[in-house]
Amino acid sequence: MKRFIHLLTAVILLAACSKKNYLERSNEDRALQDAVKKLNKSQTDENALAAVPILYSNIQKAHLAKIASYKNGRDISRWEKIISEYDQLQSAYNAIINSTPAFRLVTPQNYSADLLESKQQAAQEYYAEGESYINKDGRDNAKKAYGYFQKSDKFVPGFKDAKEQMNNAYDLSIVNVVVNPVQDNSFFFNSGWGNSGYNYSNEYFQQTLVRDLQTANSNGRYAARFYTDWEARRDNIQPDWAVDLRLRDMNLPNPTAYNYVQNRNAQVRNGTDTSGKPIYKTVYATVNISRQSFIASANMELNITDLHTRRSISFRNFREDYRWQEERASYSGDSRALTNEDWTIINNQSYHTPRREDVLSELYRKIYPQVKNSVSYSVDW
Repeated sequence: MKRFIHLLTAVILLAACSKKNYLERSNEDRALQDAVKKLNKSQTDENALAAVPILYSNIQKAHLAKIASYKNGRDISRWEKIISEYDQLQSAYNAIINSTPAFRLVTPQNYSADLLESKQQAAQEYYAEGESYINKDGRDNAKKAYGYFQKSDKFVPGFKDAKEQMNNAYDLSIVNVVVNPVQDNSFFFNSGWGNSGYNYSNEYFQQTLVRDLQTANSNGRYAARFYTDWEARRDNIQPDWAVDLRLRDMNLPNPTAYNYVQNRNAQVRNGTDTSGKPIYKTVYATVNISRQSFIASANMELNITDLHTRRSISFRNFREDYRWQEERASYSGDSRALTNEDWTIINNQSYHTPRREDVLSELYRKIYPQVKNSVSYSVDW
């Protein structure tokens, strides 16, 4: 019974909400659309009949007042606001003109000409702004010019030569990026790795980074070209930006040992009594565990610099850890007390300590995507 009452209450509330006076709604644009839809279904709906003329009058006054206010401004972004207001007015016009019962109540005004004129004026102003920036030096100005020409073409597709100017701005914004060799004086040159480790880092970071960025940019995704320092010298390329990578606090420690003991016990069957019921007894074992482990870590500094202005484009530090541990064990006592996990480490006859090359690969595998994404973000628009 209570469930029925709750359901009935919900239905009544839903009905009340659906019949709520359109004039009481805060969003008059949405209210007008709903009222017109209601009239299309029921031409005698009293709420909708009363609301449509008032809502249209209010909407017209509100949007025209905002348009007049925006037109007094000087900010170029005012055009988006003006066009949005005309879009709302035109949407109201379309709803009424396409509804016979609503059209009997209101003679709406067509703002399509005003909307078209505003888009033409917006396209012209954005185009002129683009021209003012494309004649200035610097990638940032070329990017701004690109954005303005893009908006010009958005408001009026095919406006003048906006697309050609976009391509021109894009070409002017292209930077030659040189990725320098990895710098390191904290680990490789002081650990016996020497040039072997140094070359390993450069292969993983410098050469792979340039190769991956070039591949990703094969379809013109970035306004940039990427080179190693050697490639830039070979091709006589004057770089605009430099990517410097520095390994800091690289730590690949030797494993440390830790010994501990686990005591086990279990109930095992030990025959039967005179009635044939099983008899159980408790057995005990001691597991002697030897653990070896280490935590390797590395910090990679990334610094992207504009070589013309010496301005830092981006400076980031990436830190990652690599954790390894392995256990061996022996036992004393009754083997029946041991668990499956105990047997796994007891059967482990030797430690499989990772090679340093493998540890480096794991650290680099974690750091590399972050470095690549940071460089990509810096050159991307």
